[in-house]
Amino acid sequence: MLTELVLASGNQGKIAEFRRLLEGLDIQVYSMKNYSGIDEIEENGVTFAENALIKARTVCKATGIPALADDSGLMVDALDGAPGIYSARFAGEQRNDDDNNRKLLQLLEPVGEAQRTGQFFCAIAIVLPDGREYAVEGICRGKILRSLQGSGGFGYDPLFYVEELGKTFAELTLDEKNEISHRGRANRKAVEIIKLLKSEE
Repeated sequence: MLTELVLASGNQGKIAEFRRLLEGLDIQVYSMKNYSGIDEIEENGVTFAENALIKARTVCKATGIPALADDSGLMVDALDGAPGIYSARFAGEQRNDDDNNRKLLQLLEPVGEAQRTGQFFCAIAIVLPDGREYAVEGICRGKILRSLQGSGGFGYDPLFYVEELGKTFAELTLDEKNEISHRGRANRKAVEIIKLLKSEE
């Protein structure tokens, strides 16, 4: 029976979000920051799922507690899937949202409207001390605008336009975004796995 879970993240927003998703299940959710001795994890996988598994395995091994990790980013069709797993550091290791957005806009400058398509992708991995591993994914399709639109969100959100809603990610409320986003969709799949693990004898 699963009674506790450690997130391979120090992001308080992600931790609060998962605690909210697991309300009523009587599962304690911890941050990896609660444990000493976990160094910066080298994400050297070639896919989002590989990186999520690397993080979850590392944290599970270090803590002896079931671990959950996610990895996500933007994949632009006209750029052959870039920035992909390099989304956070697209313009350099300083991981600056403004620089990343500026680089994306420069690369897409010659690209016509019909080809400015892409998707946000999220992979979530759950690793248990007994060696079992699970991976799920979530995708949200959209278009890349030519200028920033909206003041919410982070990263590429002001450029990512969801046609069926007529808004960018940066213009959505948190509830709207969670409903349709890549991370929201992957989170819901992960919660179903956690519920099954929780129900085990």
